[in-house]
Amino acid sequence: MFTLVIGGSASGKSEYAEQHVLSLSTPEKISPQSGNRIYIATMQPFGEDARARIAHHHAMRRDRGFVTIERYTDLSGLKVPESSSVLLEDMGNLVANEMFSKKNAADEMLPDKIHSGETHAPSGTVTAVLTGVDHLLLQCAHLTIVTNEVFSDGKTYEKETIQYLRELAAVNRTLAARADHVVEVVCGIPNIIK
Repeated sequence: MFTLVIGGSASGKSEYAEQHVLSLSTPEKISPQSGNRIYIATMQPFGEDARARIAHHHAMRRDRGFVTIERYTDLSGLKVPESSSVLLEDMGNLVANEMFSKKNAADEMLPDKIHSGETHAPSGTVTAVLTGVDHLLLQCAHLTIVTNEVFSDGKTYEKETIQYLRELAAVNRTLAARADHVVEVVCGIPNIIK
């Protein structure tokens, strides 16, 4: 089963996704040693604020039976137990990490018309992320991905930020089409889309 959870900043999407994963298996079958609940954390520890946030997230998950794997790029190289329920938190970080990693730094920019919905060839970033998600889907029993809603704020951004948002939007559209369930969380309220 593949579930995509989408929402804006501080919408409650992460808490919803975590509760969803917790509901997929019974507590008596779960232990950190069993590897049944895997939390793939994608936020790189750049600076003291990021390290404090990561430590806070680890503390919050400590007693919930998750094994945390810090993975910033290359999901295709990650192995998880076959029976596991995986929570990937979050796609926004993963796309940024892949986009700005050395191996993808030379990728061509996507056409400016991507936001209009015109078809295009996927960038190296989009391909790397989607290939990694496919790799996880082949291994685990359940995959839940948290991602950010983009392009609804009406703000004007620098070209590099627009490119990042376009890449994330392309990933989000593809994941939503592939997912068994899509949930948008607004103000802590889950809205079932699919």
